[in-house]
Amino acid sequence: MTTSYCFSSTRNPITYSNFFQNQENVKEGGELPGMAQAFNISSNTASAISICIAVAALSLPLFMKTLAQGLSLKIKILSYATLLFGFFMAWNIGANDVANAMGTSVGSGALTIRQAVLTAAVLEFSGALLMGGHVTNTMQKGILVANVFQGKDSLLFAGLLSSLAAAGSWLQVASFYGWPVSTTHCIVGSMVGFGLVYGGPDAVFWSSLARVTSSWVISPILGAAVSFLVYKCIRRFVYSAPNPGEAAAAAAPIAVFVGVTAITFAAFPLSNKLPVALAQALGCGTLGAFLVNNIIRKQLGHLLAKSKSTHQDTHEESAPKNIGFLSDIAGPTGTQLEIVYGVFADMQILSACFMSFAHGGNDVSNAIGPLAAALSILQGGATGGEIVIPLDVLAWGGFGIVAGLMMWGYRVIATIGKKITELTPTRGFAAEFAAASVVLFASKLGLPISATHTLVGAVMGVGFARGLNSVRAETVREIVTSWAVTIPVGAVFAVVYTWILTKFLPHVF
Repeated sequence: MTTSYCFSSTRNPITYSNFFQNQENVKEGGELPGMAQAFNISSNTASAISICIAVAALSLPLFMKTLAQGLSLKIKILSYATLLFGFFMAWNIGANDVANAMGTSVGSGALTIRQAVLTAAVLEFSGALLMGGHVTNTMQKGILVANVFQGKDSLLFAGLLSSLAAAGSWLQVASFYGWPVSTTHCIVGSMVGFGLVYGGPDAVFWSSLARVTSSWVISPILGAAVSFLVYKCIRRFVYSAPNPGEAAAAAAPIAVFVGVTAITFAAFPLSNKLPVALAQALGCGTLGAFLVNNIIRKQLGHLLAKSKSTHQDTHEESAPKNIGFLSDIAGPTGTQLEIVYGVFADMQILSACFMSFAHGGNDVSNAIGPLAAALSILQGGATGGEIVIPLDVLAWGGFGIVAGLMMWGYRVIATIGKKITELTPTRGFAAEFAAASVVLFASKLGLPISATHTLVGAVMGVGFARGLNSVRAETVREIVTSWAVTIPVGAVFAVVYTWILTKFLPHVF
């Protein structure tokens, strides 16, 4: 089912047919569209954006507090280089993982490529800045046993930089070809590869690693389960309602209340006291629900009035008499379908923001964890102690994600949005809302889960809710294969880069 007839005239000034046709050409051996074509801008404008980002990446570290401390010139130069390594990794996270946050919104037609990237830029940066510290603590000292490298600071430093370079290199290859791989897999595989080769089995926190890797299995299952339930609830309580349009308009504020309350409680608590923090979150959720309800009534009020006045309800005639939670329910048609898709297109924009914020908070750790540990070694921090992550370093990781997102993010956005299962606003909302909830919950617990795993699982869950044949097994198989390859490739790259750096660093460290 295509949804363009509902949105092309009011929502999307840019059509997606050319973009997704280009994505299909990639599958047949063609080339991905360039930045100018993807964003419908001139080549000169695209070049200017790229140059501005490159200049900012090279100059901003010079003004960071991290380099303004009373350090020797040699340490400042190494710190500057370390920040660039971290930026390289963060850039590639943005280039590859944008599909996790925005792929379903673009796939269903709720957002244009340009709108998706600009929205994600703000939310990814905010999530990295406000939530990034939780998971970064796990990534910087929960994978490698730093004490094994006691007295070998130069080697540990080389390994951390090599892990960033190795993960970033593989992500860049994957992004170039439009493969959606797991950035979490990549950095963890790189760090473990370095640890095993240069420190032995004792250099890896196996219990912590087991906790991290188990989340990679659990997260897609949770994503699939939650999205399955959300989509079934939509079909049961919206599609089967006597007036599906009115039911959708009533359900939207409830979903917003849940999402805003969860984000506020997880990321913006004003107090350490649970009752105060909970009251604040509930208040923000209530305000969000009130605003969304008013917006929906204002935008779709004329259609809601029309749906109430008409007596034609083809949906009701085709619905089964005994409706259960897992029953196959025929969808609404005509004005009712237009209202339902209109409501959930707005809702999907909000869920995409929810997912983007959660993703920024979780995946920035893949760059900032090793970066913060490397900076601590350079600046005299204890290798096994608590590492304080400066706010400007978190912001630097957020900037790197946004830069990669804007320059190469469009390259992988279609795979999740179009190739796993056909998406509409209701299906896209269910997948994004479920994935964002799982990722945000994991971020709060400090679990570096794979956002790619979670969203792919969520999209599959929506497909399973429609029937097993609705999921494209070939695409899922390709994605899972890329996940499996990512870990050993990252490990090999890390070992090779460490060997190169250990030949160079003794002369400058």
